[in-house]
Amino acid sequence: MDADRWDIFCHVVDNYGDVAVAWRLARCLARRRSRREGKRVRLWLDDLTVLSRLRPEITPDRSYQSLEGVEVRRWFAPFPQVEPASVVVETFGCDPPQAYLEAMAQRVPPTRWINLEYLSAETWVEGSHKLPSPHPRLPLTKHFFFPGFTARTGGLLREVDLLDRRDRFQHDRGVQVAFWRALGIAPREGALKLSLFGYAGAPYGSLLDVMARSPGMVECVVPDGAAAAAARAWVGSQTRDRGNLRLHIIPFVSQDRYDELLWACDLNFVRGEDSFVRAQWAARPFVWQIYPQDEDAHWIKLTAFLDRYQADLDPAAAQALRGLWEAWNSGEGLASAWPAILARRPAIEIGARAWSTRLAALPDLAAALSDFADNVLK
Repeated sequence: MDADRWDIFCHVVDNYGDVAVAWRLARCLARRRSRREGKRVRLWLDDLTVLSRLRPEITPDRSYQSLEGVEVRRWFAPFPQVEPASVVVETFGCDPPQAYLEAMAQRVPPTRWINLEYLSAETWVEGSHKLPSPHPRLPLTKHFFFPGFTARTGGLLREVDLLDRRDRFQHDRGVQVAFWRALGIAPREGALKLSLFGYAGAPYGSLLDVMARSPGMVECVVPDGAAAAAARAWVGSQTRDRGNLRLHIIPFVSQDRYDELLWACDLNFVRGEDSFVRAQWAARPFVWQIYPQDEDAHWIKLTAFLDRYQADLDPAAAQALRGLWEAWNSGEGLASAWPAILARRPAIEIGARAWSTRLAALPDLAAALSDFADNVLK
């Protein structure tokens, strides 16, 4: 019996975030293990199409493949007969297959079962972190594990070498020039470099309008997707230069390449959970489009994060930052929010770096999960 195997289950919904988080977690856990410890990680996905876009090495129709020390398995019905892992992580309440749960219940020693929850800055998360939930029928207990922004949560996903790689990239002009050249882009000297990634329905046209009227040059890089489709519709048959804005619509990029795009830009528009976290590790100012929820519940989550993120900014910078975030998520007020953020860029840039440094002082999510499974639940 393999006493150090982890199984991670992820149900693919309709965007990249769930798969991106599950893959990053699996990779982080696989990279952290030593050969002496012998831990192995299996990632079970019910659809490999999204992962194949994030990692082109993945073949969507294969039932089994390996990448960076992670076994990537296709989750289909009927579920294959496999020995349950010593640690099982279900991402975002996806529920492992019933047959697998039955096998977990019979395992000796018992399987350690964790539900990795969605990220939130709300204060109630700290009180719910690590709480147990007994199964109503089987002799199993699931524990809730919350990512977060404080020492009383599980922290954020962060590869061991991520910040060192970021700092080397951001301090090496030659590496940045090579990066832009590989994308076919030659940013104008002194231009504001901006990446744009978001859900369908965001006020792209209004944002592009205000950037075109911006007092300084703007280079806007848009990876293929909803934002790129909106940008193409906005520019129509005209040149991609309009006013002081120059648009660069690029192919969809892999996860690691996207990190470099965030590091290379001065301002990043991101969405959901995965790119939201990666923007924070980029230590650059960013604007978050939160996934809309019924009854506007997402505004509570957005406000909770902003209250933490801008707490150390001076009042004028905090107001400018909040104004742009609210305008981007509501679709109203971009014409005044854009010049306000430009006027407070230096203070917001300092705040972004300080925030990233503060988060880095906390354990990363993979390390916190591993410690919880190995030293608390065992």
